[in-house]
Amino acid sequence: MESTGQNPLQANHTTLMDFILVGFSDVPNLRGLLFGVFLIIYVIILMGNSLIIIITKVNPSLQTPMYFFLGNFSSLEICYVSVTVPRLLTDLCRQNRNISFLACATQMYFFLIFGASECFILTAMAYDRYVAICNPLLYPLIMNNRLCIQLATGCWITGIPVHIGFTYLIFSLHFCGSNKLNHFFCDIPPVLKLACGDTFMIEMLVYEVAVLVVTIPFLLILASYVKIISTILKLPSAAGRAKAFSTCSSHLMVVALFFGSGIITYLRPKSSHSTGMDKFLSLFYTIVTPMFNPIIYCLRNKEVMVAFKKSLPKWIVL
Repeated sequence: MESTGQNPLQANHTTLMDFILVGFSDVPNLRGLLFGVFLIIYVIILMGNSLIIIITKVNPSLQTPMYFFLGNFSSLEICYVSVTVPRLLTDLCRQNRNISFLACATQMYFFLIFGASECFILTAMAYDRYVAICNPLLYPLIMNNRLCIQLATGCWITGIPVHIGFTYLIFSLHFCGSNKLNHFFCDIPPVLKLACGDTFMIEMLVYEVAVLVVTIPFLLILASYVKIISTILKLPSAAGRAKAFSTCSSHLMVVALFFGSGIITYLRPKSSHSTGMDKFLSLFYTIVTPMFNPIIYCLRNKEVMVAFKKSLPKWIVL
């Protein structure tokens, strides 16, 4: 009989054509409740961010660089959550939670792309606030329409080539044994746990990409706000200081939520990873944080609230 020349590990690898997303199947009694909660949150995210996009587009008083970037950020938020939440909702309603390698790689790729783009957009927003507060006389000249479009375009496309190669390297690994992915979407840590052989080089690459995409933008934002706060404290009037702080507070809160959860997830030591903690953190930065972002920007931003009230029919506004 002719030998195929495959060892058992290779033979097993050829039959492993998909993963099973375990998700929340370990708590079957809560699946109905979780579906309802996640569906409500998803609708809030879609409606809240769509509202911000519409208001920043149609209201003349919001045709500024700050709200141009906010509109881009809201668009990214919709894309970001739509990569994971619809699949999560579907899996909560069915028994078959299989996901092919191609679908898993595609989900991971777009999740990473939109996540990276959000990091870059938040950095561009910090730069806009830096110029507005630290160089107010030059602000219209520096933050012109051309620069804003270039910055936004760069934020959307910069991570594309990096994450194409990054995702390809991860899914070029050999996967054998169990195909149960103990997560609700194809994130990097749970996928690497199923890989055979030494994944040290890939794990180091994860840290390097996380430093480039998360840590460096975060440090740039931090440096911007050190300068911003220093400038604000030098303003002569208390009213001026309060107004300057109010234009930055919403952005600072979003930065703290988004980057805080991202840094904890991707830059903490592998030894401290646990399935329960990974799922909790993933829920936080994929669902909870995007839900709070439009609420923060609407409720804590007087200009957005005024524009929103003006957009409502007069008979609604008491």
